[in-house]
Amino acid sequence: MARTHLTLAALATAAVADLDVRQVGPHGSLGAGDFDSARLDGAQGERWIIRVPRTQRAEAEQSADLVAIRALSAGVRSRLDFAVPTYRGQAPIAETRAIVYDYIDGEPLSVSEVLAGTGLPSAVGAAVAAIHSLPTSFVTDAGLTSHTPFEAMRSSASLVDRAAATGLLPAALLERWETAIQDSLLWQFQPTVVNGSLEAESLLVSGDRISGVLGWHDLQIADPARDLAWVLGAPTGDSIDAVFEAYNVARGTSDRQLRHRATLYHELDLAKWLLHGTHTKNTEVVDDAVSMMSRLVDAVHDHDERPLVVGTTEALDIDGVEDLLASTERHRQ
Repeated sequence: MARTHLTLAALATAAVADLDVRQVGPHGSLGAGDFDSARLDGAQGERWIIRVPRTQRAEAEQSADLVAIRALSAGVRSRLDFAVPTYRGQAPIAETRAIVYDYIDGEPLSVSEVLAGTGLPSAVGAAVAAIHSLPTSFVTDAGLTSHTPFEAMRSSASLVDRAAATGLLPAALLERWETAIQDSLLWQFQPTVVNGSLEAESLLVSGDRISGVLGWHDLQIADPARDLAWVLGAPTGDSIDAVFEAYNVARGTSDRQLRHRATLYHELDLAKWLLHGTHTKNTEVVDDAVSMMSRLVDAVHDHDERPLVVGTTEALDIDGVEDLLASTERHRQ
């Protein structure tokens, strides 16, 4: 049962000493999703957010997020042109805990809003580049995960193997993905600080500016392409080009295969969706995943798409394939 806004406000005052809450309002969908949350307004115009996990998965995510945002020191934050959550306090409730953060202005970005002709694609590319330009030392000092290129390759191979073991992965996709994974040049990259679970909704937007980035529970040192995979769901090829161009300019990157790996990760989300369906024995999800994979195979064949390997032109530049990938966006379950 969802907790009321008044209950959440009372928890917030228990979590933070001298918190002067004058008004409480909705934040997200009450009773929906993995968290109960509310926005709190203070007497001097302050704003806070309180969140209470509703599932064990959400509790683990919130705990990891708390470790990450504590690692993001004032010095690290000063390198970013956008805000990240700031921890204010916590209070126990039942078998979990409520956590209060400072509120960040802005509306969650929708991937369909990343349109060329606005300033958003460039803002997105620059924001992701800023994360990847952070010093890796603060991540290692916090004891967070660090993955090598070999581990990134091995993880992708394991995902494909598990999808293939279901007997539902089309042979054409198995060949396409294995060919990419076996190309050693594809995995020659410098690991960077990554958000790790970045998606459109992680970014808060104010006008054509990124005002904040949420969801740091997968903060780690890993493949920068992971944070750009969701961009392949943007509505036009021009939008995708603009994001990657802004990213490359901001970072001065020499990683020529960045977009290839991002595309591979984006396609592998279909394998994750399939595995989620088989793991939960949800036939609707399985059927949905099989249908989407079949459509991807048809799109690739119809457009004579090239493999995701070094030496190709930009992967999935054909509008039909990008439109397909945009239509298969799913929140990670």
